[in-house]
Amino acid sequence: MGYTLCVIGCGTMGIAILSGVVDSLDVHSRVPAALQKWESHTPGTMTPVGSPDASTPTRFIACVSQTKSAAKLRTVFDGLGLMGKSIEVVASKNVDAVKQSDVILLCCKPQLAHSILSEPGLSEALEGKLLISILAGVTISQLTTWVHPQTRVIRAMPNTPCKIREGMTVVSSISASENMEVDHAIILKIFSSIGRCRFLEEKHFDACTALSGSGPAFACIFLEAMADGGVMMGLPRAEALELAAQTLQGAARMVLQAGAHPAQIKDSVTTPGGCTIAGLLALEDGKVRSTIARGIQIATERASELGQPAKVVDGQISLKLWAQQLKGTREQKFITEMMLIYLGHKLHTCSSRCSLLTLELFKSMI
Repeated sequence: MGYTLCVIGCGTMGIAILSGVVDSLDVHSRVPAALQKWESHTPGTMTPVGSPDASTPTRFIACVSQTKSAAKLRTVFDGLGLMGKSIEVVASKNVDAVKQSDVILLCCKPQLAHSILSEPGLSEALEGKLLISILAGVTISQLTTWVHPQTRVIRAMPNTPCKIREGMTVVSSISASENMEVDHAIILKIFSSIGRCRFLEEKHFDACTALSGSGPAFACIFLEAMADGGVMMGLPRAEALELAAQTLQGAARMVLQAGAHPAQIKDSVTTPGGCTIAGLLALEDGKVRSTIARGIQIATERASELGQPAKVVDGQISLKLWAQQLKGTREQKFITEMMLIYLGHKLHTCSSRCSLLTLELFKSMI
């Protein structure tokens, strides 16, 4: 029983997911001290027990583009114990790896997705298999046009705490099919073994990318600021950082485990005339609440731009990226003709040297 899990573009997130899954399958694996958790994983994180079943991966393949990257990856996985050593690392062999796999996790940069999935033979290798994409801004409709029609495509948005099995992953709704139950079990087993897993409609993914995917960076800004405040008031740096981190972790667990609303926790700590209300008013004076919320808004808007073929900056189209993503698609000929007509019109209506250069650049790329 079990299946083969292949990770294409095994970078930071690919390593985080594989490390977490491997750790959940081998509780005795040696995890580097820097990655060890202070406490056991939170409720909502599942630890596989018993013999592997059809939803449990038993073989792992990590794919990268360069031999140098493969060597670095090998070193990382060797540090994860026996299960880590069993992970196969390959360079520039995506098609061969996919042929040997049952479930494929796409973890490359969003702008590289089309070129990778357009590699000769890859579409055929994906026939009848489950493709899970964690790419920000690349929609299911885009992915389905780049792969074999019989490929089952799902989107997932995990975050980096998956590496210590404290992640948050949002998964798109699964379409009804004969494989629906098995796919659901596979997805739940992968992502619940490295943190919490929640199914949501794809329309929410850009916001999830900002809130959960980018969230650890935002949280660390606040954490670091708290520690800096402690240092300013005389605390040693190490102790200030520990106090800040544990305080945020404790508050988060009160929300997740006890079901308390953040406002309730805030009010319970805030006594009349006390230091907490004084500090809160100072934070409100600095518009911390609205600044954080706006940060999520801006990050969401940026997430929606990732993976998109066309981008306009100061009136100029980012032609290189756009043309690369169009190459080989059925829309290429029509859009190419329309673009040349447009650029030709610009040349006749404007003697801009920039327009001439843009036209020549576009011609050279098609």
